[in-house]
This record gives sequence, C-alpha cells and structure tokens, in this order.
Amino acid sequence: MTTTTGTDDGRDGRDDRAELARLLPPATGFALPPGRHEHHRERLMHQIDHDTAASASAPASASAPASAKDRAPARPRLLRPSFLAPVTALALAGALVAGYSAQGGGQAPAQAGTGASASERAGNAQPVALVLNRISDAAAKSDAGPVRDDQFVYVRSQVQDGDLTGGTLVTGPLAEREIWYAQKPGPQKKLGQIRQDGETFPINAELGDTDGTREGVNRPTYRWLAALPTDPQRLLDHLTALTPESDTQEHAQAVFDQIGHLIRETVLPPETAAALYKAAALIPGVTEAPGAVDAVGRKGVGIARVDARYSWRSEWVFDPETLAYLGSRTFLTADTEIGGKGALLSADAVVKRAVVDEAGVRPQD
Repeated sequence: MTTTTGTDDGRDGRDDRAELARLLPPATGFALPPGRHEHHRERLMHQIDHDTAASASAPASASAPASAKDRAPARPRLLRPSFLAPVTALALAGALVAGYSAQGGGQAPAQAGTGASASERAGNAQPVALVLNRISDAAAKSDAGPVRDDQFVYVRSQVQDGDLTGGTLVTGPLAEREIWYAQKPGPQKKLGQIRQDGETFPINAELGDTDGTREGVNRPTYRWLAALPTDPQRLLDHLTALTPESDTQEHAQAVFDQIGHLIRETVLPPETAAALYKAAALIPGVTEAPGAVDAVGRKGVGIARVDARYSWRSEWVFDPETLAYLGSRTFLTADTEIGGKGALLSADAVVKRAVVDEAGVRPQD
C-alpha cells in the first residue's frame, strides 16, 4: 500500500520507494502473524516518506527540521494477512528479529493441531468439520448484501496489536479502528479510508500497483466474492492458488489466514460465506478451540490452527448462540526470543459491520 509523500514531486517519491522495495533483500527470521508484515512495512515506508519530505523542504543552508505542513502524514497500521505484503518490505522487521531461528527461537516448533488444551485432546471438542458445518449453515441463512459497486463496506473493530520495533514483543492497548472499503470494480488508486487513533487516512493502491489495485484476493469486493466457487473443495483450491507461497509461513497457514481476512474484513454473500467455512474444514491442522475469546473478552466457539514452523496460533471466535463471527486472536505457543508462550501477537473484535454510501460516514446504529 502506498501513500503520497508530501513533496511536490510525488512521482519521484513513488519511484524511490518502488526501487527500494525491489533492491531490499528478503527478510530472515520470525514469520510475523497476520497484520505485522504490513505494520512494519508501513513504518518503513513512513520513514522513507518523512525523510524525502524533510530533504525536499529543508533550505540548502539550514538544518532545521521540516515544518508540520511539510512533514509526510503518518500511515495507518492496517491489519491484514501477513502474506499480502511483499517479503522484501520486511527489511525493518527482519533487522529487528535477526537471529531468531526458523524453529521458533531455538524451541521445537509446535505441530499443527497440537495447540489444543488438554481437555480438547481428551476428546471434549467436537470434530472441527461438524462445528464448521454448523457455522456454515448459519452463514447461509444470513441476509447480508448485496452491496452495490458505488457503496462502501464499513467495519468497526477493537484491535490490539503486537509491536516488534524494540526487538521484543510488546502488546499495545486496545484501540478502535474504522475502515471503509470501496467496492468499485477495476483498477482503483483509492481503495477506501481508515480511521484510528483520532486520525483519518486514505487507503491507497497496493505497493507496485501504479495503475491501481484490481478487485481480487487483495481487494475482495462483494462482486468478486460473489463470483467465487461455492463448492468447498474448488473454493479451497482456488484460494490456495491465489495465496503466494512463502519461506516465512506454512502455506496451509497462509490460506487459513486468508480465509480469516475475508471473514473479518468483508460483507460476504451468504453462499460464499457458507462455502468458506466448509473450505476451512478441509485445511490440514484446523481444530476446534473451546473457550476462545476475542479482543474484548467475548467468549465463543473457536476455530484454530497452529503454524508448525513458527509456534504461533490463530483463532477465530464465533458467537455461541448465533454463530456469527466475533473476532480473532493470534499468540505464541512456545517460549521464543521475542516473547513467552501465550504472548499476544494480535487480536480483534468486530463491533459493527455495515454498508454505507460514502467513505467516512458511519452507519446509523
């Protein structure tokens, strides 16, 4: 994702950033959980923008800092699946966690599906396919949508985010985040708007999409979602093909997280939603997670998967009565160099989901 640089020559700034992203070596070390790749990429790009703006506005004979109006705007910390950001954009994160081995900081990695509690392993949990079929049936009865091409999907969440910029994991406080996602088909340079920490920013095209970002797995509009296969196996195969493989994450985990992103950040056509849950049941290592809680502590039906390489666990949480999506959590399943077992990497709780006619306009409660 790119933003303007705050300079008069925005094109040069974009060219500089694209060239930097191309030249940076792939990051090594810990595979960050959903949203963290994007967060560190945005921090890096913000620093580049700030330096570019400062150098462009500073007089040749002075070293005074740029004025407030010349400084580049801060970038939003947009939570998105880690694999949506290019690996090269992780140079900052890679430098911060260099030396953290691919085996979970020297610890034996957790095996897929073994992050369950003792009671789960003892047989108290239902088969995950049965649970996901119940969630699928509930989703099929939803009256969500349709969403017109000229409208916006609005999602208000409480989010909690882990930060690695100090070299070790620090989990921040809960914060409210509002996002408006544009639904226009075709390449778009303005993808919507985000409001967090009292500030509002545009969501611009993905990094490298100079002509705009098309609808697709990185920009899932309602129209695109409605065109997906509704046969669970075909849908899983399709999403697996669309999800890039990476040396920093199990591919099955990446697909699981991609489905989680679609569940969390969109308004799903009922047939698509039903198929997504049944497709998730086909992913190896997916388990039920009784007693799961979201970012604000709401307890519900949990669905989880453990990344076997990097000892972290992703959980989805659903309302125990309606089986509607509540939120998610991601945390470490072993002691590592960045944090101890159980340390929270990220969490969210969806408070409101709606369709509105304009970006920046809240739905009526």
